[in-house]
Amino acid sequence: MNTIFECLIDSFIETKVGITQDFLDRDLAAKLKQNLCALYAERLMKAAGVGNELFFVENKAIRSDKIYWLDREHNDPHENSFFDIVDAFVVFLNETCYTGITSYEFHYAWYDKGSFYKKHLDQFHQNKDRAFSVIMYLNEAWQAEDGGELRIFHPDYEQLVAPINGRCVFFKSSELPHEVLLTNQPRLSITGWLKTGG
Repeated sequence: MNTIFECLIDSFIETKVGITQDFLDRDLAAKLKQNLCALYAERLMKAAGVGNELFFVENKAIRSDKIYWLDREHNDPHENSFFDIVDAFVVFLNETCYTGITSYEFHYAWYDKGSFYKKHLDQFHQNKDRAFSVIMYLNEAWQAEDGGELRIFHPDYEQLVAPINGRCVFFKSSELPHEVLLTNQPRLSITGWLKTGG
């Protein structure tokens, strides 16, 4: 895994957006996708909102995805395998980049056809704990016409990232505004934040 971690960090250092394939291997990505689809089918996913627990608002004009928070206490073997990878990445990141990450939070995200998330930053005004945003995509055979790209706003250009299966995207939560463009197919991911507090 260290080679994949190094690739992610090297591309982050070069462009402020780390991107790598196979952060999740195909088997684990497939199992996590099965979990996500089952949660959606069982209507256990909740409409996402904007803000944190103190200033939470559901606003479908800003975002229209559905989410479900991951937790080791669910005792799901595939989610725990995912957390094992995240734990290893945090150790690697702290040892090589001295980032001081102490915790993290992740959720499944399901964007129905016609869904989006308008331009935003991931760090809250009232809480600066979120240091890095991490997104892992679970979309097999994704095509350009399916839409749903992540658009990242750099100071002097815009970057489009297709939500291809197994791809991981990594950037500072406080630095780069971004949005999810309108998706023409159901768009699945795991999204989360590496934190310096909490």
